[in-house]
Amino acid sequence: MNLKRVLLGCLPIVLLFVVANAAISEELRVANIFTDNMVLQRNQEFSIWGWGNPSTPVTVKLQKQTATISADQQGRWEAKFKAIDLGDPFSIKISTAQKSIVLDNVLAGDVWICSGQSNMEWEVRQAGNPQQEIAQGNWPLIRHVRVDHVTSPSKLDDVNNSGWKVCTPETVGNFSAVGYYFARELQRELNVPIGLLHTSWGGTIIETWISPESLKNHPDFTDAITKLESVYQNPKQQEARAKQLDQWNQDFRRALEDKSTDWKAPALDDSDWISIKAPGSWESQGYQQLDGIAWYRRTITLPDSWKSQPASISLGQIDDIDITYVNGVKIGSVSDWTKLRKYEIPANLLKAGKNSIAIRVTDQAGGGGIIGDPNDMRIARTGEPAISLAGKWKFKKSDLTRKLGERPEQPFRGPNHPTLLSNAMVNPFLLVKAKGVIWYQGESNAGRAFQYRSLMPLLIQDWRNRFGQDFSFYWVQLANFTMPRETPGDSQWAELREAQTMALTVPKTGQAVIIDIGEARDIHPKNKQDVGKRLALNALAKDYKKSVVYSGPMFKSVEFSGNRATVHFDHATGLISKNGPLKHFQIAGKDKKFVWADAKIEGNSVVVSSELVKDPASVRYAWADNPEGCNLYNAAGLPACPFRTDTWKGVTQNE
Repeated sequence: MNLKRVLLGCLPIVLLFVVANAAISEELRVANIFTDNMVLQRNQEFSIWGWGNPSTPVTVKLQKQTATISADQQGRWEAKFKAIDLGDPFSIKISTAQKSIVLDNVLAGDVWICSGQSNMEWEVRQAGNPQQEIAQGNWPLIRHVRVDHVTSPSKLDDVNNSGWKVCTPETVGNFSAVGYYFARELQRELNVPIGLLHTSWGGTIIETWISPESLKNHPDFTDAITKLESVYQNPKQQEARAKQLDQWNQDFRRALEDKSTDWKAPALDDSDWISIKAPGSWESQGYQQLDGIAWYRRTITLPDSWKSQPASISLGQIDDIDITYVNGVKIGSVSDWTKLRKYEIPANLLKAGKNSIAIRVTDQAGGGGIIGDPNDMRIARTGEPAISLAGKWKFKKSDLTRKLGERPEQPFRGPNHPTLLSNAMVNPFLLVKAKGVIWYQGESNAGRAFQYRSLMPLLIQDWRNRFGQDFSFYWVQLANFTMPRETPGDSQWAELREAQTMALTVPKTGQAVIIDIGEARDIHPKNKQDVGKRLALNALAKDYKKSVVYSGPMFKSVEFSGNRATVHFDHATGLISKNGPLKHFQIAGKDKKFVWADAKIEGNSVVVSSELVKDPASVRYAWADNPEGCNLYNAAGLPACPFRTDTWKGVTQNE
């Protein structure tokens, strides 16, 4: 079997790689990032590059500069130019003796790279107030280019894109909403052309955006990068893996439809089932790559007072789909992993003594199982103390899922493999000069938030090294999301936000806190206007030296005295509490049992206490997936950053 046939039968992404690198057969081509309407970074030396026939002279002219170079033996050429400054639109002419290419309406300005997952990808037409925003979207000095979704196990030299678009009501609807509102704030303050190089992909993990050279030095990813390099060198192995996965997916779809395994009966003998902890993903407990159906069972003993009484059962989040039974009777089902499960148990279903709970969990991809906060797992009825359901459960894979076996390793098709998007959607732009990067990502890494502490700085340094530029790097901290919880507890999303905040120790970085504008039921909050504005405040203050407040209150230190904790902040001028008393402060002693706390502002500090904690050891603020209504701000109207004063082990530390 020849190489071409192998590649065609293997991966479209590899074919793209071959096509992109077959440019040497073309007489003249400029890299796809260079189109009409583009923005070149001002005040920096820069390059124009492309491909043609080996040794063919290529001449590039722009403004008063001309460069003539020859394509190398691989057909690649690069013309270098001195820095240019603001001015009128101009044209660039690239030519050989046989062919010429002209790029019109080019501007010098500031280029910002926009990257991350779906909240960066979300378009103006999908975000809040789209009709009015689109109608008013006439900003001819803002230009936007969107990179196509492409993955590759090896580095690509070029990638297709939308072409640079001038911001008009006809085009702005397809712009990144966060990028556009960021650029619009800069335009209002600076009147400088802003170019948005938008390369993002919804649902992606941070490690797919990091180069193999950097990622292989991270102990958690060394093996993955070694395997990636090995498989890419063996196209036949790629093809075989693709066929195995296709067959497995067919079998998996049949398993999802299987009704033969029914383990809800109260009298079922589950003595030979294994024990598993809930909450906790089954991957974290030794069941890697388990996709399909598994059952959880537990027996609880209830007193006489519960007999024939209505009650409720809460199970937290379940990834992805659950069908929940009590004493063999179905009481509810939800198909959304982000939603907290809470079902009503009808009167006469519960009995004194032993009662069975059975949960059929279907996981379609990624992590699976009962996840979330132990405080969200309980059974309760009016007038009685709630009974916790967190802890040991019986667990067993369904018959067909057991026969199915583990999902074969993917042949690097999708984006969520380490380094694939770095290869395909970053590498082609390494010669682009940019003012900085804005980044909105983290949702897909929340289950491994502790690991994110090292991955976020690694990403920043990786990009700076590869682009050869010490540019600014600003990101959006995760918004509040999922249904609010009634009691304090641990939170994967809070730990991810903490990891993002810790990355501020890297020089020339900044963070937009949006803990106040998320939506409980939508992981894509509509308000992208404030997101863009808060990012822009960082750039205006740090890159453009404007006298603006760019941060809300940031935890600085804490003092414990008696039963009080006094929390001090940076960026705390004019601390205020919006919409009533301060909310979402919690406090704990050395027993690590957090309770809601009273909190009041004293100058630039907040004093926190609770009658239930006589000797406090830790304070937390907005420490939850969705601390809805958290209301500590500074005088500039920017929200306080979530924080904790302790360093106690979190729920993601071993994930």
